[in-house]
Amino acid sequence: MTVTSHYNVGVLALQGAFIEHIHHFQQCVDDFPQATFTFLEVRTPEQLGSCDALVIPGGESTSISLIAERTGLLTPLFEFVKTGKPIWGTCAGLIFLSKQVINGRQGQQLLGGMDIEVKRNAFGRQLDSFITDLDFSSFVPGCDKFPTVFIRAPVVSQILHGDGDHKEGVIYSKNDYVNDATVEVLHRLDSGLLVAVRQGNKLGTSFHPELSDDVAFHRWFLEEFVVSG
Repeated sequence: MTVTSHYNVGVLALQGAFIEHIHHFQQCVDDFPQATFTFLEVRTPEQLGSCDALVIPGGESTSISLIAERTGLLTPLFEFVKTGKPIWGTCAGLIFLSKQVINGRQGQQLLGGMDIEVKRNAFGRQLDSFITDLDFSSFVPGCDKFPTVFIRAPVVSQILHGDGDHKEGVIYSKNDYVNDATVEVLHRLDSGLLVAVRQGNKLGTSFHPELSDDVAFHRWFLEEFVVSG
């Protein structure tokens, strides 16, 4: 008898490109005959509590954190990080998932799920938004020419080792979560800028796979983090 597993994959739906993530995931379900999925928009603690994995979409990181705080979702998000369930942050979601951010905004909150420092709007005004084909085949099978969308993108400016000294002008997460996994560098641009990292079952990307017409990244997340995890 074939055993089918079911997974609830949530997309934080406070602000940003959450619908696009759900549409991309829905295009992947036929590739998983041994699994069924519910892809849900997450706006309440109850919805978050039902999730087996969470995606934090691109948008505006300060707005996402302020809305989460105002709607009573910030503390449940802190706790969700501590459950060890898979989380993927894209662009603004990468910022929100990080432990600290430089050039952040007053009042901005961070989930502290990954031991990384992130720099907002790292490409500057001249490269505010651009699309480039990148080779991710070293970790996403067959994904050697992915149309990668960067929009006012952050980058990982530092991989952290321990708490370190607090620096002026840096926003720090208030979450006391400890991620025991090692931060893996998944992709650097030719310029050396770090745009994709993994730490255990936490994934961060500077770019917007949900705005590409290719679902390979979403398929890989389901396979590597949700179904196999």
